[in-house]
Amino acid sequence: MEDAGECSGSKAILDQRQPWARLVPRDSKYAAVDMLLDEMVISSEITFSSHVKREWCKISRNSNECSATIQNKSSETILVDGSALQSEDMMFIKSGSEIVPGLEVEGHLSYIFETKAPPEQSEKRLKISVDVDIAKCCICLNMWHDVVTTAPCLHNFCNGCFSEWLKRSQRRHSAVLCPQCRATVQFVGRNHFLNNIVEEFLCADSSLRRSDEEAARLSKNSSIQSNLVITPGGKRKRTQMAPEEEVDSANLLCPQCGTTYGGFHCGQNIVHIQCQACGGMMPSRSDTSVPQHCLGCNRAFCGAYWHSQGVSTSDNYTFCRNDNFKPVTEWSISGMPFIAHERNRHEQDITERCIRQMGRTLQDVISEWIEKFNNGEIDRARLTLNQAERITARTHLCHDCYGKLVSFLLYWFRVITPKYLLPPDAANRQDCWYGYACRTQHHNDDHARKRNHVCRPTRGNNP
Repeated sequence: MEDAGECSGSKAILDQRQPWARLVPRDSKYAAVDMLLDEMVISSEITFSSHVKREWCKISRNSNECSATIQNKSSETILVDGSALQSEDMMFIKSGSEIVPGLEVEGHLSYIFETKAPPEQSEKRLKISVDVDIAKCCICLNMWHDVVTTAPCLHNFCNGCFSEWLKRSQRRHSAVLCPQCRATVQFVGRNHFLNNIVEEFLCADSSLRRSDEEAARLSKNSSIQSNLVITPGGKRKRTQMAPEEEVDSANLLCPQCGTTYGGFHCGQNIVHIQCQACGGMMPSRSDTSVPQHCLGCNRAFCGAYWHSQGVSTSDNYTFCRNDNFKPVTEWSISGMPFIAHERNRHEQDITERCIRQMGRTLQDVISEWIEKFNNGEIDRARLTLNQAERITARTHLCHDCYGKLVSFLLYWFRVITPKYLLPPDAANRQDCWYGYACRTQHHNDDHARKRNHVCRPTRGNNP
């Protein structure tokens, strides 16, 4: 047989593309079906008794390039990894998933879904001639490694190099001076934009890359994880106090500058972090397992840290409660996030009604999908958090980042929900060409109501 499957699209264009995945029949008499487009309707043999090719499913590539979404396009039930998939329903699949284009295995062909390494894509880039010396740290004279930027002078250094400079400066001087211009440093923070530029330099010239040992040493010395407020040492804190001395706690940078909590007392050279929520200060520590930064936005929050140190509000210190920064599984939700479904109130209403029709609560649905998320069943490409791949159910997130996570999960909940479970007025709507990326939905209420925007953009996807 020449080929076992076909798809919609221009054959001349498809022949120039490399497959990103394929459907491999268990019976070697049949050829594999190559996935040449990011979204394809599969037409192939379904049963052993008939060699007629029929359209029976649509497979869409997920952005993580390791999984896909299958939609049943036939009028019959099909099997995906042993689970029944009704007509027009969708389900996640990954490399190794078994797909049978029928409800019974006997008599039907069985296909194995296999993904391939993504092909190299040619990209049009603007080429700019830049002197590599502008991307070198003036302390170690090598290419930046984990760039940090000082303010107000805005000079850039390796995180590890400046961290060591910071320790020495605070030990010897009342103020921290910029190593390049000698201006007083008031703030310092990581610069993710310049880190991306450094990677471009290293890709262009691998000889600029540091050895693994040197990179590991710099990473070990790096103490700056978020924006730090640097106060002159002479005014920063009092390190020793007599027990009988009357203390105004509000004048201290942090509780541990005045006394010992949890076995820790701020020393002369300690660096402090300013809490994003309350503006209070806490010591920057790498010797504790309690997170001080939200993994989703890299902002600092002090509630979890002070709770672990045994500092309570009765100690007359002002700091934020542990309620706004906690593990994903400890959050609860009772109402739809404002940012859900790209702030489209019609889609939010449909999701809420759909959940009620199922006899469930919003919290029930989110708990179920957090488990799917934690098990790696969901493509995380659209999750707008800084370190999306590292986030688990136990990760500490702030209130804003948890809202983004919930909105992301509700999108996938709607994508996977069969149409017959949606409210009748929503089930019959046509998909918007631009899907969730549609800009018209934000200023045209009639368009937002009449078209489904919880779907993938399809405009321009077909050749």
